[in-house]
Amino acid sequence: MKKLSMIVITVGVLMAASSQAEAKGCLKGAAVGGVAGHVAHHHGVVGAAAGCAVGHHMANKKQKEADSKQQQNQN
Repeated sequence: MKKLSMIVITVGVLMAASSQAEAKGCLKGAAVGGVAGHVAHHHGVVGAAAGCAVGHHMANKKQKEADSKQQQNQN
């Protein structure tokens, strides 16, 4: 099980490094979700995937809010 976890983590890090522009929030969310999933009955990979999705969504939401504020300041 440890070997599978290390493979998944390694692949995730490599994918994140290759597409860093699209990974905003994903790494932080995956880390938190992975830990939470591991604590909740050893579902670290599922928690990491869900955390990545939530982190990415929150980063996009934050970026849209920042863009909106910037447009308001320009007008």
